[in-house]
Amino acid sequence: MRILVVEDDEVLREAVADILQEEGYEVTCAEAGDEGLFAARQGIHDLLVLDIMLPEISGLEIVRTLRSEGCTVPILLLTARDSIDDRVQGLEAGADDYMVKPFAMRELLARLKALLRRKGNLMPEDRLTYGGIVLNSARRDACIGETCLGLGSKEYDILEFLLLNSEQILTREQVFDRIWGMNCDTGIGIVDIYIHHLRKKLAPYGQDRLVQTIRGVGFMLKEP
Repeated sequence: MRILVVEDDEVLREAVADILQEEGYEVTCAEAGDEGLFAARQGIHDLLVLDIMLPEISGLEIVRTLRSEGCTVPILLLTARDSIDDRVQGLEAGADDYMVKPFAMRELLARLKALLRRKGNLMPEDRLTYGGIVLNSARRDACIGETCLGLGSKEYDILEFLLLNSEQILTREQVFDRIWGMNCDTGIGIVDIYIHHLRKKLAPYGQDRLVQTIRGVGFMLKEP
């Protein structure tokens, strides 16, 4: 899963990114508020960690903007302010949680995991599930019943992204940016090729029907 960290304190930003990467998360970092808002709008992150006091655009403004645009990604705010009014302001803006600096990294990790579980499909043992598909992130593979599918790396990443956003339309651009990266030179048609490979592995178990093509837009994981 991918987490966006927007923090102007370089030491803290790198420390948070390092601990998240050690836990197996993919991390995108931004220093200023406008950079963070642009990254968040790409729709490829599963959780956002935002400092409130940012250059250009504040963390509160980012939260309000994203929520007004329909973004439902969990957001955790970081701040040096400890008053009740500040906490209420952050939560009323649309944030899901709030941590006051300085904080223990263990508590940050615990809160982030709680937010990801609350989002929907994350189960206690780091498993994602939809229909008959069970995705084990520790093994980086999917199982249907007792049978593991032996997914390739990109197939696994695409299926994980679909599961994390089940019953939501993902554009080809979102899938491409999430899996291959926004700066990749590969053509966007590669997304359809890997979706085809993924469906072939799901087909013997009748689960290929879950990966729906939304014509002219992208894909969605949903029961027909």
